[in-house]
Amino acid sequence: MKVIKIDKNKWTKGLDTARESYQLFGPVKIKENHCFAPLKRDQQPDMTVVDTVLSPKSTVFPQTEKLMTATLDTSKPNHHLMERADTDYSPRAVIGIRPFDARAIDLVKLNFDTKDHRDPYWCDAHDATTFVGLAVNTPSQFDFSTSMDSGPFDEKGLDVLLVDMDTGYLAKILTPKGEAFMACAGFNREATAGDLQKMEELKKAAEQAITTQVETDNLREKSLLDLHQAPFWDDVAFSCINCGTCTFVCPTCWCFDIQDETKGNNTTRFRNWDSCMSPLFTLHGSGHNPRGEKTQRVRQRFMHKLKYFLDKYDQGTMCVGCGRCVKSCPVNIDIREVCNVMNAYEPQK
Repeated sequence: MKVIKIDKNKWTKGLDTARESYQLFGPVKIKENHCFAPLKRDQQPDMTVVDTVLSPKSTVFPQTEKLMTATLDTSKPNHHLMERADTDYSPRAVIGIRPFDARAIDLVKLNFDTKDHRDPYWCDAHDATTFVGLAVNTPSQFDFSTSMDSGPFDEKGLDVLLVDMDTGYLAKILTPKGEAFMACAGFNREATAGDLQKMEELKKAAEQAITTQVETDNLREKSLLDLHQAPFWDDVAFSCINCGTCTFVCPTCWCFDIQDETKGNNTTRFRNWDSCMSPLFTLHGSGHNPRGEKTQRVRQRFMHKLKYFLDKYDQGTMCVGCGRCVKSCPVNIDIREVCNVMNAYEPQK
């Protein structure tokens, strides 16, 4: 795999050149926090942010997305027929996505792109996107990605992996899409053997800096029903206030709701992020709610992340160890602790 060396004093010019062919997304400060957003013509991504409040999953799975439209005007030949909404799927590049977030998008793809069904909205957006990652040289105290089949220099799901070398970046090209983006930006100076050695040293140091270890080795062999009926769920859920923050910030949460809105003779079908932590999420039209109690919803969240997904896809857990839910939870519920409890649980005989 080719590794390119990029001087930081040429970084801005390269991105400006790439804008001619790509719509760029990157971490920017919005009010008091950083989030991924489309970059304006004179705007550069903030490459110093370790993790944004929200993951960049919205670049392929928008919080609100227009799916279909229809006209109710009976004078039109296509009246009352839902048609796919016009959406811009021209090439785009996400700059500065962290490795655990790229790994998350890879896991979410298992749900939206299957052998039986391809979600055209999610997949078309994903196919149009080049993911230019940025390694985490200094992991935060909440980062436990090395326990969850990822890591600060993980390459899964990325087209390019950038490594900050103080005065420049080393860019490891991983896919043809990544190679095309680097060429478009005019980055073509090959790294030296000394650069590659320094990159490996930074990778080793970053992985060693993550001291939190989460145990997952026993989850696969655990009985689903034993975990579902385990007595610890009331304790786990006791402090939860069902605010949904954990699902909102999680890079692998994919739950959504579909709503139709009509104004005059125009109808639009939208897809919106939803949350399994909301009591309305599973409320049936009959009034019955199979997860009407808080404990049931908390159990569902952790069982889905750490057991159901693992059993169904055999691709590890649905957690990438970014630590956002741990950092954001107002009542300090910690998925690392819950995972360890689940992994060690043995039902009483």
